[in-house]
Amino acid sequence: MTLQLRPYQQEIVDHIIANKRTNLFVPMGAGKTVSILTAITHLAETEEIFPVLVVAPLRVARATWPDEIQKWAHLRHLTVSVITGSIQQRWKALDTDADIICINYDNLVWLKEACGKRWPFKMIVADECTRLKGFRLRQGTKRAAALAYYAHSTPRYVGLTGTPAANGVQDLWSLSWFIDRGERLGASFAAFTDRWFQTIATTQGFTMIRPLPHAQREIEAKIKDISLSIDLKDHIDIREPVVNNISVELPTAARRVYREMERQMFTELASETNLAAFSAAAKTMKCLQIANGAVYTDETGAWEEVHRAKIEALDSIIEEANGAPVLVAYHFKSDLARLQKAFPKGRVLDADPATIRKWNAGEIPLLFAHPASAGHGLNLQDGGNILVFFSLNWNLEERLQIIERIGPARQAQAGHDRPVFIHNLIAKDTVDELVLQRVEGKRDVVDLIMQAMKRQ
Repeated sequence: MTLQLRPYQQEIVDHIIANKRTNLFVPMGAGKTVSILTAITHLAETEEIFPVLVVAPLRVARATWPDEIQKWAHLRHLTVSVITGSIQQRWKALDTDADIICINYDNLVWLKEACGKRWPFKMIVADECTRLKGFRLRQGTKRAAALAYYAHSTPRYVGLTGTPAANGVQDLWSLSWFIDRGERLGASFAAFTDRWFQTIATTQGFTMIRPLPHAQREIEAKIKDISLSIDLKDHIDIREPVVNNISVELPTAARRVYREMERQMFTELASETNLAAFSAAAKTMKCLQIANGAVYTDETGAWEEVHRAKIEALDSIIEEANGAPVLVAYHFKSDLARLQKAFPKGRVLDADPATIRKWNAGEIPLLFAHPASAGHGLNLQDGGNILVFFSLNWNLEERLQIIERIGPARQAQAGHDRPVFIHNLIAKDTVDELVLQRVEGKRDVVDLIMQAMKRQ
């Protein structure tokens, strides 16, 4: 596939080339991964840039960065190695002569122990860099400290996040320290808070810091020259949602289970003389369930989990949202049970009016909703502008209904000048992909399934 960069993506490329150390505040779905990889290819023409270390959440390190390299023709010459798995697998990946080395944050302590003083990287890209917000000079998270050990001896550094201060401007100190070692916001977190915050005693007997009235304006001015902030509403028509299709890879064991279920489905469909859309869609349901991560074991509704690929993908989205509320659409009961177990702070959209009030008041960071329960008249737009389809299904009306609950029209009516983000979690090489084509209005159900059967 050939890429034509959008103007704001070209701005990202030019900014990285011109600035050796910078933070990019770019929302999810804006194409920042391909923009950075494009910048890296340009840098490689004039300077020694390889190997580049990409630090990211596990799923993003394992799949997103390698997949982007394979997706675009101008990037396919880049070689990539992913440091995950057992110690032996990590060592093998580290010893690989690759242009791009990807690693998840949890393995940073191991990487520091493995490299010692022989740090080979010429550039660091910290994807979803808010995971470094716990850095402190003396106390703080071990993984942030491990990366900090090398941050300023590495010629180039890029931090990436769409929500740099979702929990308050106090998060900006650590993100900026990785750029300038505290030159702009203070050599230590204490110096930072002494200058721009006041300490408040709570009724519970502990203290908290609160930014002074002028803090945000002054802090943002201080870091403006080392940051690039992209607001999509300045570049796109916010009357249309920003759609981000996230492909997830089924593990080997889950793939075997899926293939067997798909074979049974196609056998049943092939025996039908008149294939109606409803019948065809109904027979795909077990495949869709497995694509989401669970297989039903009997007629009573009992199920077993077969993979967590979509759970991991959703976790990355929530991490990148960095506290911004996320609405998650599910379809099957097994989906909801697994979501509640994986994200115990999530709430279910139920019949209690208080649930909607709390969501719209920003008191619910994660809301699970079945599209059928989010029909006409529900107003959810005040609570957030991020919607994730954990489950895909053939019912277009239900999909459109839940999108409309937080959609661009309702955002505008409520006075929110912000785009709506829709993330589709798609299990690669499954019925999910057929449903997505249907969702995008390209084909009808029977035509899609018949063509898939011919490929078998």
